[in-house]
Amino acid sequence: MALRFPHPLVLLTGCVALAAAASWVLPAGEYQRRDDPAAGRRVVVAGTYHAVAPRPVGPFRALVAIPRGMADAGAVIFFVFLIGAAFTVVDRTGALRQAVDALVRRFARHETLVVPAACLAFALGGALDNMKEEIIALVPVALLLTRRLGYPAVTAVAMSLGAAAVGAAFSPINPFQVGIAQQLAQIPLLSGSLFRMAFLALAVAAWIWGTMRHARRARAEPGAGADERPDPLGSRQITVLLLVLATFVVLVWGVLRHHWGFDEMSALFFAMGVVAGFAGGLGVAGTAQAFVDGVRAMAYAGLLIGFARAIYVVLDDGRIVDTVVHGLFTPIAGLPLALSALAMMVVHTAVHVPVPSPSGHAVLTLPILVPLSDLLGLSRQVTVLAYQYGAGLCELLTPTNGALMAILATAGVRYEEWIRFAAPVYLRLAALGMVAIAVAIGVRLG
Repeated sequence: MALRFPHPLVLLTGCVALAAAASWVLPAGEYQRRDDPAAGRRVVVAGTYHAVAPRPVGPFRALVAIPRGMADAGAVIFFVFLIGAAFTVVDRTGALRQAVDALVRRFARHETLVVPAACLAFALGGALDNMKEEIIALVPVALLLTRRLGYPAVTAVAMSLGAAAVGAAFSPINPFQVGIAQQLAQIPLLSGSLFRMAFLALAVAAWIWGTMRHARRARAEPGAGADERPDPLGSRQITVLLLVLATFVVLVWGVLRHHWGFDEMSALFFAMGVVAGFAGGLGVAGTAQAFVDGVRAMAYAGLLIGFARAIYVVLDDGRIVDTVVHGLFTPIAGLPLALSALAMMVVHTAVHVPVPSPSGHAVLTLPILVPLSDLLGLSRQVTVLAYQYGAGLCELLTPTNGALMAILATAGVRYEEWIRFAAPVYLRLAALGMVAIAVAIGVRLG
């Protein structure tokens, strides 16, 4: 009998219950924290772990953690609502569908290039600004593209979220992962970029190969309408597409230069939706109705993100997040140099399940590991690589990644179906990450 996971909401509720049960079993403990001006965040102080009074989470408090998790992830959820609404407006103009049709016709003789090109575009988005929640609204477009080519829905998720996650994990510039990690490790930003770019190219190539291999094996007849001759792109649709492109350029500029958060990005996409509605000829009423329909379509995705966040809320309330980190990383100190670096990567993978925020993961673990790596004689750059590959690649699999669960739900792909595709490629990428760490140790990457 094939493995079958429960409904995503059931799965995440079970994880909340499991986190609450763990708070009754694991000893409570905490690290002291301090403000770090360089990172602009509160970070842990190495060597300060101590026991604290236990605070086990009962059944009712675990239930209360669910709305608290939704409130805690409010900025992300409302970003998903607004970007989903904005792209619904764009879709109502006909620009996206006609653009997809034009793309398929343009590559009719070279259609095998479409999915690799899409993977490269999303991998670039992941490498530049950790694109994740932004993808949720683009899933219908990716589904339309893969359906036109006869590929399954898993391919749409793989070439969008999957490629973006790989790009983010191996990125030399991602401000939410390698950027904050290098700040915490007190090494120059963008240092080791050529090394990272080399392995980024290998990782993206491996992901594209795995995606195309699965797509070809599962290919069916192209979807309905694939042979129809749709209306050509008009001036209105071209204007809307240029507006979307300009919005993403401004997004990257805002994130990299001005450290925009979800509020600023939400405002940007709201403005894009309004302008696109008028430019596309929808008018005031049509634009407003498209916004309402878009938010309605994103409601389920917002629920999944909030439920996923509730897991961390329970662990934090139970005072066992630091206990988990301390228990996992302490044994590393007794390992040989190379093994300790590889063990760091493995443990980062385990830590990222209860702490799925890349930046939150970094400020929790790196202040502990940097002094440890200094004592072991391990390069701080290698310590950052272990964090990048361990935490970053875990984004492909962990159900506590709200964006992953929301995108799978939007695409109509069951979690176990995604795991069957992604797990083998993940293992190859994890092996590549270990090779990169070994090479970095050998060449004394600093």
